[in-house]
Amino acid sequence: MAISFNTENFVRISKGVKPDNKKRVVLPKELVGEDITFHIYSNSLGQILLDPQISVPASEAWLFKNHEALDLVRQGLSDAAKGKISKVDLKSL
Repeated sequence: MAISFNTENFVRISKGVKPDNKKRVVLPKELVGEDITFHIYSNSLGQILLDPQISVPASEAWLFKNHEALDLVRQGLSDAAKGKISKVDLKSL
């Protein structure tokens, strides 16, 4: 699988950061959210890219594999954000 990165619009977060004695670099709080993990990539120039990841519970993973269902969810969220909603009588379903 080919990995694609948006290499535009990078902003320097820190300057001159050195690893500690255990070769660790501390990331700023604003870059690390709860439950975030990272894939780490490097290139031939020694540049490092951290790609933030989140996990999805196995019981919800089906949605991301079913593109038609995911598109319907996205459309529903878009409609709701625009106020395009209607009431449904759940007893009639």
